[in-house]
Amino acid sequence: MPGATSNPNLKALTEWWEEMGVPFDEALIRALTPAEKPSPEDYRSGKVPDRRAKKRRGSSPQEYVRRASALAAECTSLPDILSALENYEGSPLKSGAENTVVYDGMPGAPVMIIGEGPGAQEDRKGLPFVGRAGQLLDKMLAAINLSRQTNALITNVNYWRPPGNRDPDTEELAICRPFVDRMIELSAPKLIISLGNIPTKSLLGTRTGIIRMRGTEHMLATPGGHECKLIPMLHPAYLLRRPQEKSRTWRDLLLVEQRLKEMGEEISES
Repeated sequence: MPGATSNPNLKALTEWWEEMGVPFDEALIRALTPAEKPSPEDYRSGKVPDRRAKKRRGSSPQEYVRRASALAAECTSLPDILSALENYEGSPLKSGAENTVVYDGMPGAPVMIIGEGPGAQEDRKGLPFVGRAGQLLDKMLAAINLSRQTNALITNVNYWRPPGNRDPDTEELAICRPFVDRMIELSAPKLIISLGNIPTKSLLGTRTGIIRMRGTEHMLATPGGHECKLIPMLHPAYLLRRPQEKSRTWRDLLLVEQRLKEMGEEISES
């Protein structure tokens, strides 16, 4: 549809569908024929991309978690973790994802930022936090002189994009958790920032929502023995929807900056 996105409203709608991982032509089909569902033949022919997670056969979820734990334990560097995950077939999400999205930034950095998982742009590029939320995250970090280029490492609690950007389920998170823990142990951050509900609840084993958890401080201990402070914060995607909450995040960033100073990590301007 040449010139279709010259209209600003249509352009915004197109970008929203793309962010959800649905190409514009498919989105248009959905909008015009909302009652119709793609047939199996539509998926087989490629007319409609099959973005559904495929069920695995054979081993139980517990066996996949045990295998993940064994693989993670063998890793001695972050590139090892990346390689192990790219070759690991235990997650039901992997078959529907374009890329395995593991980390970006500086291994061994004093600060580790842990989000939920890849969205459409992250899945496309193979790096975490590269969409609009990632751009806001970079600005948030820059406000206290942190960046993924120099002194921060960015990762997620899930490494494959769920269909339709739905939340990862308990099994999907459990499969990734050994790699999350091993990455923390190998990078040995002094402080972790968990962004949003899912990583905060997953890492701390809590049911309390992020609005109550943000700005609090916790100690996180991995099975391998690394301990560090964890500070939950609102996810940048939430701040894009509710910019009035940015004042809370600014207070949380100042808390992170203060704790780093207390730990002897004076973060100078780059």
